[in-house]
Amino acid sequence: MGFFAIMNPIGNVPIFIGLVSGADNKERKIIARRSVVLAFSIVVLFILFGKNIFNLFGISLESIQIAGSILIFLVGYQLLHGRTSKMHHPEKLEDEDFSEKVNVAVSPLAIPILAGPGTISTALTFSSQAEDLTKEVIVVSGFIIICLATYVAFISADKIISYLKESVITVITRLMGLLLTIIAAQMLITGIKNVLNQIS
Repeated sequence: MGFFAIMNPIGNVPIFIGLVSGADNKERKIIARRSVVLAFSIVVLFILFGKNIFNLFGISLESIQIAGSILIFLVGYQLLHGRTSKMHHPEKLEDEDFSEKVNVAVSPLAIPILAGPGTISTALTFSSQAEDLTKEVIVVSGFIIICLATYVAFISADKIISYLKESVITVITRLMGLLLTIIAAQMLITGIKNVLNQIS
């Protein structure tokens, strides 16, 4: 649910349509597939090797939890007010030809819309709490499910827009924002609690 809220497949459908306007169905599938695969690759790298990277720089789990909670809260707060997160979405979407439009699969679609700071922070928090390989596999499996859901949402964007009114998508976005703020609060409490336990 944390991954679902932070990636918000339904809420990102209008953004996807804006980025691929003018592309046919085949081209849209290419863009959707590339963006999801790239986002998956980036986040899984952090899930598998994030702890090693942060250990190299002497960064503790508590600092990841506290910093991640702040980033996730900011994203959730903006979604809760019916606004797209500035950390995950571009300020302006411009029309481009297909050769350039394929590049939007990398940026801004994969980074930072799908694999933004909030997604990476969530992945790092989940993976840092994994005590063995089995739990890391569970985290990766959960993220695979969300990536597949995002891909299906993107390639079915027109149907989703026609079926769900803009007001319904706004409600879903606000609910995802509420869930993210709750997750952020729990991450912050856990991080501060761990710091206090170390001090005492």
